[in-house]
Amino acid sequence: MEAAVVGISGDNIFLDVGGKSEGVLHASELRNDQGELTIAPGDRIDVFFLAARGGELVFTTRLGSGQTGSRELEEAFQSGIPVEGKVTGEVKGGFSVTVAGQRGFCPYSQMDIRKVENAEEYLEKIMTFKIIEYGSQGRNIILSARAVQEEKRQQEREALKARLNEGMQVSGEVTSIREFGAFVDIGGIDGLIPLSELAWGQTDKVEDVLQRGQQVEVIIKRLDWDKDRISLSLRETTEDPWNKALTQYPIGSVHQGKVSRLAAFGAFVTLEPGIDGLLHISKLGGGRRIHHPREVLEAGQELTVKIESIDREQKRIALAPEDYTASEQPEREKYTPPPAAKESPSMGTLGDLLKSQMNKRKK
Repeated sequence: MEAAVVGISGDNIFLDVGGKSEGVLHASELRNDQGELTIAPGDRIDVFFLAARGGELVFTTRLGSGQTGSRELEEAFQSGIPVEGKVTGEVKGGFSVTVAGQRGFCPYSQMDIRKVENAEEYLEKIMTFKIIEYGSQGRNIILSARAVQEEKRQQEREALKARLNEGMQVSGEVTSIREFGAFVDIGGIDGLIPLSELAWGQTDKVEDVLQRGQQVEVIIKRLDWDKDRISLSLRETTEDPWNKALTQYPIGSVHQGKVSRLAAFGAFVTLEPGIDGLLHISKLGGGRRIHHPREVLEAGQELTVKIESIDREQKRIALAPEDYTASEQPEREKYTPPPAAKESPSMGTLGDLLKSQMNKRKK
């Protein structure tokens, strides 16, 4: 439930919970790492009713302090009150968690919304859990941090729906790296940056551009709340290098580049991030016939090239070696006219044939 803070005295925070009596909350629950209170009179906070003690209504934002006992933990299980626990170790199938002096167990699948990839990241951390199973008078406690996180993200998701729009630039943190792209938390929900939206140039591996935990600025490309899919773009936060390509790479100009990829028909040369040109196989070999560019080039090799043509709309640049001349074109590429055919006697026209036949009959 939501309650208003009406007063603070020592270790007690007094709450207006809508009844004749005030609620009481221990101040330690709302102090930061420096021991400072994070709320003030007039603020509204979410609390859970814990018990009635000595005429007071005791509330909590979570359980887990040293004052909590088995009765409070069982109440937390029945009422869905979050509990605070410390992850003390990794055991078969999950983690060992200490809650109010008692040992609980959190399965891998319940430790995080995302897949647990590195168990050591959770060890010795104090986290908030829900008790999803409480048996044998507290000797069998099953916990879920994921349940708490999902509730929080659902609240954040509703707030994001009202705030986010396609085309907006937002900040986020890279939460997961996959072969097809990177997932980014943009404030309560994950969006995907596909491989094609990482950079203006060709990207073979996500790790070449991003790392897990990295802070990034991204553009929202598409919002689909019904399917919980958000498509993001990292490259659109920077200018498309092709916008200046015509002035940067005029025909006939010479540039330094690096071979980025070899194909049967030629070599792709990166002039700058996002702009590649094609060096056709017919212009390689110095006039010698070659069957594949790898015979004379290798990926990563730097070389000097000349701009032969550029197509801004198709984003294509044709390249040639700096000192290339048409005379170097392999023989198979040059045009050789076919040999002249030997002349054969003409059989004449149809009229000539008929005239010849008539002359034979007269003789």
